Amino acid sequence: MQEPYSVYYSAWDPQCKYPFGAIPEGTSLSLNFLVSQELRPEKVALILRREGGSQRRLYLAQSGASPKMLTFSITTPISEVGLYFYRFEIENGDGTIFVGRGENSSAIIGDFLPEWQLTVYASDFQTPQKLQQGMMYQIFPDRFLRAGDAPLPQTRNERYFHQSWEERPLFIYDVPDYQATDFFGGNLAGITQKLSYLKTLGVTMIYLNPIFEAAGNHRYNTADYLHIDPYLGTEEDFVTLCKKAKKLDIQIILDGVFSHTGSDSIYFNKEGHYPSVGAYQSAASPYASWYHFQDKERTTYDCWWGFTTLPNVNEVDPAFMEFICGNEGVLHYWMDRGASGWRLDVADELPDAFLERLRECVKAYDPDGYVLGEVWEDASNKCSYGVRRPYLLGKQLDSTMNYPWRTAIIDYMKTGNARPFYNSVMTLMDHYPAPVLACLMTPLSTHDCPRIITVLGVNHSVDAAAQGDYQITPQEYALGKELFKQAAILQFTLPGFPSLYYGDEAGLCGFADPWNRRTYPWGKEDRDLISFFQRLGQLRRRYPQNFCEPLQFVHLSDQAIGYSRSNLLTVVNRSGKPLTLAIAAERALIATGNTRVGLKELTVAPYSAAVFQTCSSLSLFQRRFFHGSSHTAHWRNARGIFKDRINARRPSSGKIHR
Repeated sequence: MQEPYSVYYSAWDPQCKYPFGAIPEGTSLSLNFLVSQELRPEKVALILRREGGSQRRLYLAQSGASPKMLTFSITTPISEVGLYFYRFEIENGDGTIFVGRGENSSAIIGDFLPEWQLTVYASDFQTPQKLQQGMMYQIFPDRFLRAGDAPLPQTRNERYFHQSWEERPLFIYDVPDYQATDFFGGNLAGITQKLSYLKTLGVTMIYLNPIFEAAGNHRYNTADYLHIDPYLGTEEDFVTLCKKAKKLDIQIILDGVFSHTGSDSIYFNKEGHYPSVGAYQSAASPYASWYHFQDKERTTYDCWWGFTTLPNVNEVDPAFMEFICGNEGVLHYWMDRGASGWRLDVADELPDAFLERLRECVKAYDPDGYVLGEVWEDASNKCSYGVRRPYLLGKQLDSTMNYPWRTAIIDYMKTGNARPFYNSVMTLMDHYPAPVLACLMTPLSTHDCPRIITVLGVNHSVDAAAQGDYQITPQEYALGKELFKQAAILQFTLPGFPSLYYGDEAGLCGFADPWNRRTYPWGKEDRDLISFFQRLGQLRRRYPQNFCEPLQFVHLSDQAIGYSRSNLLTVVNRSGKPLTLAIAAERALIATGNTRVGLKELTVAPYSAAVFQTCSSLSLFQRRFFHGSSHTAHWRNARGIFKDRINARRPSSGKIHR
């Protein structure tokens, strides 16, 4: 068993690892590792391996000593892009002591331990930096607003139209052969009509779920990439939306569904609704090479997760790739009409070659065009179908949908346990390149997960067959709403930018699909909740530069956290007692409970959250609050050994730049 404090290293401690986090290629990495004198270390080695490449054994030099600890240091250039993993080995007269990664990224002794990760990205990797100063609003187009009273146009497939905007969606419990072909008639003109409302929320980007012609109301079964679905309007309506949004400094990004099409499409044409010859009908179809058929009769084919209505495409087929990513392809076609980027559906099912070509295409049209991937896990080390994916190294995605922080925020709200939240935030900040963090999309609800008020307010299971008719109680709503406000304070102040799912700000509730896709409750909104989100949006507009600054934790206890972005301090207290911090603050900018500020300290009420404007930016050592927990005393004893060495490597500002 490891003796207490026999080694100390933490990748999250800037005095151990500099620079913090992922680094661009060509950067020199400096590590400092503390070893107890009782271990009688003769040599300390860094074992550094690049995934898919070679492994190096590099020896650290002894750089200092105290009565109890020896310090070993190394500086080495990292010149090649890739995902690296490292550990330490201590050699003494008795053999080799293995050191790996433990909790909080700190070092522990033992065999077969996890290693630390080092992400090395391309030095020319750039992403749209302005996104970190704004916020996103996600819209499921059929359910937002129907503008106008013109009759709906004829469609190729049979559709059911709800006569009342307030009806609930249909599902398999209502219609056994449910195909998601029930519609409410929300359209692009309705979104255009509400742009001024979205501006009051602080929205700077709208993410539209698919808008291209498709048989289903979700439109993930694309029928024609080059035509707007007739229920949504026309190409002219889309151009108008983009132009009017741009005048309000709001960008529009589209949902790119490129891993599969619909079987009822111009390309596959299984149902014969299109006059041209589809791949299902003939091997002579111009789209035949897009799909893989498993028999000569062309009746069995590869499809997405077994759904025969969603035939998979071969994304690296030259004809398909040119159709999507060519100079006159789908991407450029819609960007030429006003789109500012793309959210890529199931990005982990898109091949590397396709993602690289897609990024080249988008950036050739607009260097600030946004490429956002749907990846639910830590995208820096994601394995898909047994292969490690290089999403974030500079050739594929700008960033991802940040589901890990969504999970961390929800768990913190429901359990009150702050430490897993801290670990999740620090892990991604450690693993993700700075350009990725700057445009990281953090949602609390999306079209693929239950509404946040339902998640936080309903604390018992509800049978799937009963979820559509479930009425949230006033008590459940009050709880979910209060926790939602606290969660949103975290969401709106973390690195990257927040994404608000349409209607969440109005109090919309619902379980998973399709109950999370109800219509926006126009005329029945929770005005108090909307006002709260308007103030959060104003916060991001009023302090745009703060949200370009790195995040630094200043407090962590079992149930409370505090972190700063320059002179903005976010504090969440999930304990039953007031939390007082010895930090001077000018005022509370937004809060869910009572606060008190003074020249020497601030106080946050139990079970509440707040954002403060502090009297000055917190200093580096105010920010370095507890790294290593009980190791801290030994660290302080040894700090003087190489403090000057570390400081000499820092920028003159004294800040840790990421």
